[in-house]
Amino acid sequence: MSSPSAREHDPARDRAPADRTQASASDQAPARRGASAPDQVPARTRASTPDRAPGRTDANRPAPRRQAEPVPTAQELRAAAARHGAPGRNAVVMTMGALHQGHATLIRAARARVGADGFVVVTVFVNPLQFGAGEDLDRYPRTLDADLELALDAGASVVFAPSVDEVYPGGEPQVRIAAGPMGERLEGASRPGHFDGMLTVVAKLLHLTAPDLAFFGQKDAQQLALIRRMVRDLNFPVEVVGVETVREDDGLALSSRNRYLSAEERRTALALSRALFAGRERLAAQEALRARADALPNGRDRAENRAEALSRLGEARAAADAHAVAQAAETGCAAAVRAAARTVLEEAARAEPPLTLDYLALVDPADFTEVADDHDGEAVLAVAARVGTTRLIDNIPLSFGSPSPETPTLGATK
Repeated sequence: MSSPSAREHDPARDRAPADRTQASASDQAPARRGASAPDQVPARTRASTPDRAPGRTDANRPAPRRQAEPVPTAQELRAAAARHGAPGRNAVVMTMGALHQGHATLIRAARARVGADGFVVVTVFVNPLQFGAGEDLDRYPRTLDADLELALDAGASVVFAPSVDEVYPGGEPQVRIAAGPMGERLEGASRPGHFDGMLTVVAKLLHLTAPDLAFFGQKDAQQLALIRRMVRDLNFPVEVVGVETVREDDGLALSSRNRYLSAEERRTALALSRALFAGRERLAAQEALRARADALPNGRDRAENRAEALSRLGEARAAADAHAVAQAAETGCAAAVRAAARTVLEEAARAEPPLTLDYLALVDPADFTEVADDHDGEAVLAVAARVGTTRLIDNIPLSFGSPSPETPTLGATK
């Protein structure tokens, strides 16, 4: 399965560990700011801890004995599920270990969804299929004791930490999941085959853990979209739940990799979230203008005539507003969103230190292809860039006009 660290590839891997969640997560406590999509688990929900999570007590029920060791085999995991699981209330959070508070957010979301008596499995498995040339599998951090403590404190019922032989008996699998064209775009373009390895291990772990629900982070939007597609295309009997990106107070998406930014680099890196927010704000303004244009009997023609009349009267400000309404009647919002975000990024490219843009994309969440300028429905505004030696990714979900009933939102489950 994928982790932000794997896809936010950092040439300074020797200097600093990367993000290590297979679902989007953070190193710090959830912050107030963040874009949410319909039906996603909100930040406040994720930050809350269930009243009767494992390892805690209440007036009526003593806390169960804490799990002493991670469960290493699928057979032991099935036995634990048989003892503690509840039909329809089994969840999984998949990780590559080195857990931090972002992972805890996902675990809390899972616990809140299944309830105090549900069964929450946290998997810790460093997947060799996801490591390409130049990515040192042997040096990937292993902090299993600390992972166990954090996972149980956050509400996990059990930590499943299988060996490579347990997951891939007989060696690397000859039959694998292919991510298809979506896996070759954006993040997949920089790491060929990475998403194939991610989907293969996700499929394996879904079989081994047999959950009703699986929780993944929206920060890795492309990974989330690919997992949803695999679950739908291959008829996995599981509901995929997206958990929204959590942000620091200044808007930067929470990531363990943020700590490797110097103060100057961090100021430049804020351009990623500022660009996304600028695009979102431009969309809101553009949609408002379009609504005003639609309310006019003759749309653009009437707005243009009004602009000309106001100009003759010297009402420059009102004329400019009327002209904007006229343009909105025929100009697609997607183009305006891209332009607003790109303006922020171009300014950051001239900063010191500069931001080096990898991509800015406004894509359909169903297949991660660029949307047309007249797009209506759901979209993802995604950005990847490098500041110094650190590569960062971020995205926000957007909704253009009225989404069609057939278009899944990012937070919807399939």
